[in-house]
Amino acid sequence: MKLFLRRVLSIAAKEAKHIRRDPFTLAVSLVLPLVFVGFFGFVIDLDYKHLPILVQDNDQSSYSRRLIQEASSSQYFDVTPVNSAARADRLLLQNDTKALLIIEPDYGKRLVRGEEGLPAKLQLLTDGSDNAQAAILSGYMQGLVQAAEADFLRQNPDAPGADTADLSAALRTRFLFNPELNSRWFIVPALSTIIIGFLAILLTAMTVAKEWENGSMELLLSTPASPLQIVLGKLLPYFVLTFFDVMLVFVLALLVFRIPFLGSFPLYAAACTLYITGALALGLLISVLTRQQQAAIQFGFAVGLLPSFIFSGFIFPIENMPLFFRCLTALFPQRWFLSISRSLFLSEAGFTALAGPFAAITLFAAAMILLAVKNFKTDVEP
Repeated sequence: MKLFLRRVLSIAAKEAKHIRRDPFTLAVSLVLPLVFVGFFGFVIDLDYKHLPILVQDNDQSSYSRRLIQEASSSQYFDVTPVNSAARADRLLLQNDTKALLIIEPDYGKRLVRGEEGLPAKLQLLTDGSDNAQAAILSGYMQGLVQAAEADFLRQNPDAPGADTADLSAALRTRFLFNPELNSRWFIVPALSTIIIGFLAILLTAMTVAKEWENGSMELLLSTPASPLQIVLGKLLPYFVLTFFDVMLVFVLALLVFRIPFLGSFPLYAAACTLYITGALALGLLISVLTRQQQAAIQFGFAVGLLPSFIFSGFIFPIENMPLFFRCLTALFPQRWFLSISRSLFLSEAGFTALAGPFAAITLFAAAMILLAVKNFKTDVEP
């Protein structure tokens, strides 16, 4: 056992010297995580704000003006009043606005009377060319209207509508784990999935291929080290490097983006260890099979980057995918690690709740190491 560990550590020390002498590898491993954090954390914002919207007030009451004031003072809408339906239609057709809110006559009177079957009438016309934005805009406006009308009922307890189970006064919504629905709380905890899934695979995909091209692999094969010892020795320094990158993203998430971490850090570190090991072994497997840096890099991009975006749930919800693709995502560890990361950041999930994802990334790591060792050729022939 001591001889086994000594050989593994010797190969790891040799690989660490190669990394220190390779400025490209160091630059990729240290700069790329910061680029990812800056790009996804600061640039990408899934929250729609300052949406241009027209308001046609056909009521001209104090209640309709209060509703318009609420919309204007929110950070979601930039309100432009219009007085004529013809001008509103023209601006809509010219795509100069995202929506038109029409406040019908007698809005204030119906709100005050609160008669059943005669609710205060509003109409919202939205630009459906962007269906996602239209749905979010409609939800924002619905919430704003309900909040304004509920506020009116609280301030006027003698109003007839205050005694009815009407509008949103009977509905109180709380968003657990992300009270402000901040998209950064949704994106940043998942960045480790992208960094590991891409960076770790790309780094190790070039190692063995580079040695085959440089001819140094023949010297390594002449040593008494077994394929398993070579594989583990090559993975170890890249594991340390990738784990440092993940911890860097973790610290930035806490200190820069102010994202809470409510779960168990040892559990998070264990998940990172398993996921990093599997990703590094996959990159090494690609390198073993290709033996060419260019081909290894191409496969590394395809296998590391695309699943991290498409099949992990990072951008596209897995629940909305067809059944075949939902089953397909189960083969990719990115899906399971992302679930672990978000759960541990934003909730107090324990190991029991995360046993399934942990089992998936553990099986993946073991399978990749076995495949890399099995396919590691000890001869110099292609």
